[in-house]
Amino acid sequence: MKIRTIKYIFKQGTLGLWRNRGMSVASIGSVAASLIVLGLIITLVLNINNAASMTQAHFDTIQVYLQEELSEEEIIDIGKKIEVIDGTQQVEYESKEQALQNMRERWGDQGYLLESLEENPLPNSYIIHLENIDLADPVVLALQEVEGIDEIKYYKEMIQNLLRIASFIRTVGLALIFILVLVAMFIISNTVKLALNARRQEINIMKYVGATNWFIRWPFVVEGIVLGLIGAVLAVGIVHYGYQYAFVAITSRFTVLFSGYLIPIEEMMERTLMMFLVLGSGVGALGSIISLRKHLKV
Repeated sequence: MKIRTIKYIFKQGTLGLWRNRGMSVASIGSVAASLIVLGLIITLVLNINNAASMTQAHFDTIQVYLQEELSEEEIIDIGKKIEVIDGTQQVEYESKEQALQNMRERWGDQGYLLESLEENPLPNSYIIHLENIDLADPVVLALQEVEGIDEIKYYKEMIQNLLRIASFIRTVGLALIFILVLVAMFIISNTVKLALNARRQEINIMKYVGATNWFIRWPFVVEGIVLGLIGAVLAVGIVHYGYQYAFVAITSRFTVLFSGYLIPIEEMMERTLMMFLVLGSGVGALGSIISLRKHLKV
């Protein structure tokens, strides 16, 4: 394709945006709205999945609290019984004194509050590292048969709930995105249709002098792509500043609890930027092509 032809196509495509300013704004807004919803869903799902993965990495363990008044020999015997259970990778003993010290370190500046305790309320325990978190259920069943264990604590249910929430958000979000994308394509196709009607006489003349079908079509396709890209850039900006605000608010108020589980702002934008640009231009091009097929008889 000649450079002069390319210049003509882009010039006519951008002129179409200005000729139908009202519908162009509506098209850009609909694309941006669709992608903002997509961005919200992506940030939620990716962060929930990230939290679930990190939780699984940190808590793929089972902790068993031992009964009081057990002798040292009985505690050692329980540890040996745990070690031979299928699915256990490593077994660590944590005395009640060590557990209190670990809690004091986790509390940081508030750790001095524990010094007022008259006696240590924490039990002795074993921390069991699993070969795979999917083996938690059979391991727990085996632990229930071991005498001297008072309570069994593990985090499989919490991880499964996180993944279930992510799946629900993803399903509902995809349905909303599908509806919004259809709306965006409908508005873009109507915008292009207005441009077609305004230039119908010019198009007929071009056909008479030998212009090919695609020579006529390309400016309208470019118009749709530009509409989609502008909407995508607008959505990227809104999602970026929205996520940045939420990230700073959450990490500043709940630093210890959530800061390590959220995906950094730069990494999140890297994941969404190219996706938004591709989807925005794709929706715009598809909307234009649909309109051309229905309303451009060439």
